[in-house]
Amino acid sequence: MSVTKHRTSGIPPVPRRRRGRTTCVALVGAAGSLLLGLAGPLSPVQAQTAVQAPPDTMAARLEACTPCHGNKGEGTSDVYFPRLAGKPSGYLYNQLLAFRSGRRKYPPMNYLLEFLPDAYLQEIADYFASQRPQLPPPAAAMVSDEVLRRGEALATGGDAAAQIPACASCHGSELTGMEPGIPGLLGLRPNYISAQLGAWRYGTRTAKAPDCMQPVAARLTEADVTAVAAYLASVSAPGNAAPLPKGSYVLPFACGSEPN
Repeated sequence: MSVTKHRTSGIPPVPRRRRGRTTCVALVGAAGSLLLGLAGPLSPVQAQTAVQAPPDTMAARLEACTPCHGNKGEGTSDVYFPRLAGKPSGYLYNQLLAFRSGRRKYPPMNYLLEFLPDAYLQEIADYFASQRPQLPPPAAAMVSDEVLRRGEALATGGDAAAQIPACASCHGSELTGMEPGIPGLLGLRPNYISAQLGAWRYGTRTAKAPDCMQPVAARLTEADVTAVAAYLASVSAPGNAAPLPKGSYVLPFACGSEPN
């Protein structure tokens, strides 16, 4: 009796850019690892009968996140998926809650987090906050020097006439953020920054009340958004890119994401 060998050489590779189906299929399969992780470690009996059981670590449980955010949350080549590594745990936790509740809308994220409890979301946030992969090199500016100078002026000094505070007044002088809820702005692509500022401007992205980003973003023009995004993406990382400790500076106004 002969055994027919499986042929694998004829299997076409999965297209890299077909996110609609391939990403969702990967996320649906990977969602099981997040949900199964809630059950805790395997019992001795289960361990003996399991076939090549994955290690029970947060890194293994969070494989669902790696296609979009990288193995350690460092980001990928996709310009619209952000870096998570090293951001304040409180900020990441707030975003996970927003995706789970649907206040922040992106169907794959909404689906993955729908049934995860608060405590587990906090563990996920703590894991990515603890990662420290190297920041990517600054993005090459694709705008004119004049536009870049406008972005720098807004980021570092704001625009008093338009009632726009400097990005640095909330995100720190070196734009690394502050514990527990102010994110750093380094290592993000201009397309992502622009998309998020646009979402804030039009109210499709919101934060805990009082929402301090929405009114600031609403005062930006389209040209301002382009300028700020280009400048922030071009900034080199400081020697220590970790968020500053809570209370390192005073915010210019009340912000629900950064409680007193």
